Amino acid sequence: MAPLLARLVGFACRRPRLVLLVSLLVTIAALLVAGGRFAMTTDATALISPKVAWRVAEQRMDAAFPQNGDTLLVVVDGATPELAERGAAALAARMAADPAHFRRVARPDGGPFFAREGLLFGSRADVAAASRAMIAAQPFLGPLAADPSLRGIANMVSTLAEGMARGAAPPARTDPPLAAMAAALDAQAAGRPAFFSWQALLGGGGSGGLAAPRRRLVLAIPRLAYDELMPGAPAADAVRASARALGLTPARGVTVRLTGSVPLSDEEFASLADHAWLVGAAMLLAMLLTLRLATRSWRVVAAILLTTIAGLIVTAAIGLLAVGRFNLISVAFIPLFVGLGVDFGIQLGVRFQAERLIHPLPRDAMAAAARALSGSLLLAAGAVCLGFLAFLPTDYIGIAELGVIAGLGMIVALLGAATLLPALLMLMPPSAPRAELGNPALAPADHFLIRRRRLVLGLFALAMVASIASLWLVRFDFNPLHLRNPRGEAMATLADLQRDPLRDPNVIDILAPSLPAADALARRLAALPEVGRAVTASSFVPDDQAAKLAEIGNAATLLGFSLDPLMALPPPSDAETQAALAKAARALGAAARPGSAGDRLARRFAALATGPASARAAATALLVPPLDTLLDQLRAALAAGPVTVASLPPEVRGEWIAADGQARVQLVAAGRDRSDAALARFVAAVRAVAPDATGPAVSTQAAAHTVARAFVEAGLLALLAVSLLLLLVLRSVREVAFTLAPVVLSGFLTLGTCVLIGQPINFANIIAFPLLFGVGTAFHIYFVMAWRAGQGDLLQSPLARAVFFSALATGSAFGSLWLSRHPGTASMGKILMLSLVWTLICALIFEPALLGPRPGGAARRGGGA
Repeated sequence: MAPLLARLVGFACRRPRLVLLVSLLVTIAALLVAGGRFAMTTDATALISPKVAWRVAEQRMDAAFPQNGDTLLVVVDGATPELAERGAAALAARMAADPAHFRRVARPDGGPFFAREGLLFGSRADVAAASRAMIAAQPFLGPLAADPSLRGIANMVSTLAEGMARGAAPPARTDPPLAAMAAALDAQAAGRPAFFSWQALLGGGGSGGLAAPRRRLVLAIPRLAYDELMPGAPAADAVRASARALGLTPARGVTVRLTGSVPLSDEEFASLADHAWLVGAAMLLAMLLTLRLATRSWRVVAAILLTTIAGLIVTAAIGLLAVGRFNLISVAFIPLFVGLGVDFGIQLGVRFQAERLIHPLPRDAMAAAARALSGSLLLAAGAVCLGFLAFLPTDYIGIAELGVIAGLGMIVALLGAATLLPALLMLMPPSAPRAELGNPALAPADHFLIRRRRLVLGLFALAMVASIASLWLVRFDFNPLHLRNPRGEAMATLADLQRDPLRDPNVIDILAPSLPAADALARRLAALPEVGRAVTASSFVPDDQAAKLAEIGNAATLLGFSLDPLMALPPPSDAETQAALAKAARALGAAARPGSAGDRLARRFAALATGPASARAAATALLVPPLDTLLDQLRAALAAGPVTVASLPPEVRGEWIAADGQARVQLVAAGRDRSDAALARFVAAVRAVAPDATGPAVSTQAAAHTVARAFVEAGLLALLAVSLLLLLVLRSVREVAFTLAPVVLSGFLTLGTCVLIGQPINFANIIAFPLLFGVGTAFHIYFVMAWRAGQGDLLQSPLARAVFFSALATGSAFGSLWLSRHPGTASMGKILMLSLVWTLICALIFEPALLGPRPGGAARRGGGA
């Protein structure tokens, strides 16, 4: 095969125009194929084989509840409970009316059912306390319900002031609502953001179902286009546009944030694109400078880059034909191809320049370079190709497809180096170098490595032992959330939710054959110390309903007429509002203590009564809408009735009971610790009882194990396959060991360095290890082949120069990924840089010392391989 490769180079040198024309046609055809067939999925669930046990359980859950697909979760935070409820309700209604962007919209913590029956989910004591609070507020609720306006509010305050004057309204009861109203009106008058909640009227914020939260959720299933890099962007834009149209802005007391699987995925691509120009510019500049230093000719640099670009286009087309579409992992074939493709180009380019000192004609110099390198280039490409293909049998489809594309890419890269690169160098031959491309100044280092090889090898052995001893300290962080920008809206919102035990997204779901079976399993799992809460459809049927409904019924009897008056007053005129405010100001001024909340509110009412109409309109906008929300909530709560599983509304029942009767159990972890270790304990405890458990918590842990196992399996298979290939070619176990030992050593040293700097191995940076294996194997094959051919003084040779600059080009170019704003990409750049530094050290220091003096006598300098 090696002579065939040399003959191919010779043909390209003799017929450069023909080779260039064929290469151009092939590249154009590949470009058309890649452009016409280009497809990329951002679906992370497609990265792992659907046949893995935990994925099978996941698919069963998805089949039972098909409505739970990719989600967009809208988190609505209000300055007051009323603002949060009104904002979420209005936004959900607007989103539901937009089928072009949303397939389904639901309110998991709100809506008519929870508004009506929510009070029943509190304890009996909570229900009783809430009922008493409503009854106690009846004297004020009635007038407010009959006249929900600024006039009605002023009249209510007048009634309250009369009670204060008689001593019937103690300060402990009156001060909180008066102080809150005074503070809000003072802030509004001063031009500061002002918000008011009527919850204080019910005794310090209400209780049970009336203790309305200031956070509400809207869950949507958006319409996506997986052929786009940000498939959820149109739906997210629609949510934000609706929020703006509804006035749901921080300035108005409402903050709307997006999270969920769809925004998280989109945000990841946005962070990848952020400052991508800087990363790309740094990568290109580093590559150009390194190639120029290596070859000392811009023409050689241009030939290598053109060959690499053409090969990348052809590889992309072959990859699309082979696997159909790229995924989040397989697109990493680009840095793998460029790194190794540039290496082949540098090897041939540097050797070509070195041979120019001996052979003045470019064709003769290229022929000599091809004869010297064809064997090592062919063996290196074959070994690297086998190494990548070793990922094919694993369950990690993302990396398996990467292995197929990168493996085929090595064939393309080798053919490009043997055809297009020589043709380009013949058509635009560089000027002959004026100095040797080796480095005679490294002669002392060469001699030192031979004389002191035992010392050098001993030091590396100690480093390897230390690295192996530190392996148990290597952190494997396969939580995909840790690869995302923590400052992004979706990620920051998710982190906020994770701190909320009532809305923790790291849940476990289990599919049971029926609701009774689900209830029994829930009771069993709830007894585990790692489980904080177990939910089934039965959890939405309140207990002790008879007693609670009796309490609510008593309140409804007393408050029904007050909350639903037969005759509501007509809207007031501005004059009527002024009169009511003035009356309330006088009553409060007479009843309240100087400096008290009532006294402050009296002064504010007096200012409103005499102020411009715009001030009263602003006060109306501040106080009346939350009053309407409170009255609606009270009416709904007093309409509570018996709840059974059968009477659950379809939108609630459908979330927990499938069409075929299967039922879902959902578990939330106990406590507030949401670290990876705590999550692992939670998952392990549950799966010991329910092995088919699934859900976000399980998927995160199981995916980590699947990926780690895939890399171990592929690593062992690659080591075996490459060893057999090397043994077949080299026919020496010793020389196979000389080739692979430095690769293994550089891997251990890289992991040991990760321990020292505290860098965990994750989904993104683990891709650096196939590149380390490929580049490292190629480098050491070059040295071993040169050594067995009789070459000595390896550090002084053009080969060492080519290896040094090849590693520098790959390391500096892809180390520039370290500049990325995306944490996963930045960590990939860091590990790539570290691994290539150790690969270079092992190639230039450990390998020559390991090889020792060349076979057959004194060392011979030169470039022969």
